[in-house]
Amino acid sequence: MEQDPIAGRFCGREHILPLRIYYEDTDFSGVVYHANYVRYLERGRSEFIRAIGASHTSLLQGPSPATFMVSGLNMRFVRPAKIDDRLEVRTLCDCVRGARIFCRQAVFRGNELILEA
Repeated sequence: MEQDPIAGRFCGREHILPLRIYYEDTDFSGVVYHANYVRYLERGRSEFIRAIGASHTSLLQGPSPATFMVSGLNMRFVRPAKIDDRLEVRTLCDCVRGARIFCRQAVFRGNELILEA
């Protein structure tokens, strides 16, 4: 299976999605607006799901259409990300219980932790 570089990659069990911070992601001071991290985490989860062969499209087109929804999200902001930063959204599936998938996510700039979720 050919890997799509825009979709990220796996490192062991952890999925890593690279992203860059653009002007539109920031406030007037060049710091990422806090609500944008929710979008980055969603992108990370979506690419993780696609990478394990269960894309949102394939789930909706199946004989019994299904989808994922976020029922809880806890975030801890550690450091600010800034315009032009190169970040990684790291997604790890903690466990599966019935129809629930529990993920741990983190955003890094190099080895520096920016956010935990």
